[in-house]
Amino acid sequence: MRKQRLMGAVAALGLLAFSAGASAETWRIGLEEIEGSVQHRYAEQFKELVEEKSGGDITVQLLPYGTWGSTYSALYDAVQGGAIQLGFGSGALGGTVPESQLLNLNFIMPADQLETAKVLNSDGFLKSEAWQQSFRQRDLVPLAELPEGYQVWTADQAIQSPADMKGLKIRVMDNSLLRTTYQAYGASPTTIAYGELYSALQQGQADANIQPVFAHEEMGFYEVQSHMIFARQSQFVATLMGNADWYDGLSDEQRAMLDQVTTRLVQAGHDMQTRFNQERLETIKSKSDITIIELDDAQRDAFRKLAKPVRQTYIDEVGERGEQSLNILLKAFKQAGGK
Repeated sequence: MRKQRLMGAVAALGLLAFSAGASAETWRIGLEEIEGSVQHRYAEQFKELVEEKSGGDITVQLLPYGTWGSTYSALYDAVQGGAIQLGFGSGALGGTVPESQLLNLNFIMPADQLETAKVLNSDGFLKSEAWQQSFRQRDLVPLAELPEGYQVWTADQAIQSPADMKGLKIRVMDNSLLRTTYQAYGASPTTIAYGELYSALQQGQADANIQPVFAHEEMGFYEVQSHMIFARQSQFVATLMGNADWYDGLSDEQRAMLDQVTTRLVQAGHDMQTRFNQERLETIKSKSDITIIELDDAQRDAFRKLAKPVRQTYIDEVGERGEQSLNILLKAFKQAGGK
């Protein structure tokens, strides 16, 4: 089965011939997002730093959304099988690494987004046995976490309470925990491919959508929705992961260089997502008459109460490693000011 998945991923990439002749010092990195996105800018800086620190001995090739296939699972399969050395995984990664759904839990992250980035990239979490083994059991290794800003709701109506979510057809990534979360809010979550989402919203196949601000803008989702709601329920987090065999085959110096690069990009990643989301929000405001709603603490608490039991659902679904990782984060986030 793994061989069939790998061959399918390679065929989708159109890299079969290329892979056979590629230098071992060419690192390909698959992105879930298009050019001009937060992931793309992060990957550009990653490329610059790796090529600089390696003295040009390593070339990094960027593969934006769509160049590796038509589904996120094709990207994850390609990294698992080694056709691509590096790749990002976010909400949809839960189908491959169930424990990664931890990063989709609502109302566990502190208000300070930089603190979130620091905690997620700390040795205490990122290099913990529980988190590392969650990925290594699937032939992957987590290298960095990239928070890309708060997940923001858009809808064809105002949302200020769980009652407003009742029966709402809201698009979520293919992630069982996200479906459970929005069912707890009273919504009717549905999964639609990213590339098909604009037309689905336009045609009424979905009533609402969840994305960081920059994605709402670059994909034009705000054009077919009337309201944008800031609940600060979660941040969109992408995991930079590598193929485990590839990573283990690197020299000690190369692994140390990777650590240096990803450590340097924690602050840089935060700065770029902050800038991207602020600029894109201004663009949305200037190009549309969309109604902006920011939930107050009392309104957020109503959603928080419904979301809290989903933590146990996560533990029940993924087991001990997931519980250990959740406890590490809850303790660290509490110290950083989360609830």
